[in-house]
Amino acid sequence: MASVASKRSLPSVRPSSVSRYSLSGLTGWKSQMDSQVRRYQPADEDSIVAIWRAASQSAHPFLSAAFLTQEERKIREVYLPNAETWVFVQGAAVVGFIALLGDEVGAVFVHPELQRSGIGRALMDMVVGVRGTVFLDVFKANRIGRSFYDRYGFTLEREHVHHETGQPLLRLCYRGLVEW
Repeated sequence: MASVASKRSLPSVRPSSVSRYSLSGLTGWKSQMDSQVRRYQPADEDSIVAIWRAASQSAHPFLSAAFLTQEERKIREVYLPNAETWVFVQGAAVVGFIALLGDEVGAVFVHPELQRSGIGRALMDMVVGVRGTVFLDVFKANRIGRSFYDRYGFTLEREHVHHETGQPLLRLCYRGLVEW
């Protein structure tokens, strides 16, 4: 993974003060005051990996256990140290995250029990609010991720093959507002 070359750092977001990040639409939460988006801290690593593992098993049943184990190691040793990562915290628990390398969304995962509650949208809203245009790759067979990206407004740029798995990948783009 390349080094991070972000345009600028994203803000810390508290739902009580910034409604544009779609946090008001969350269901099943005690209160908005209990939720926040903040920068990743090393103490979040195990939570992030657990969320990634649970969500990957749900969205990627076509990937082998060996590949997922290899990716978990890369998350810990390569991706987290090099990516700009933000976590969605409910109470004291990390329940979702988004990781960036510049304008590339390397990962956005929400615990499967909390998907479709607005957390993924809140994380993506924050990122596109600052970056504008973002890109990502999603496995063609990942119906959960593709549905989210379709609803969000991403468009297909091209299709290619993931070399490590042989699975088709879709290169998607979200073209946000241009800043002047």
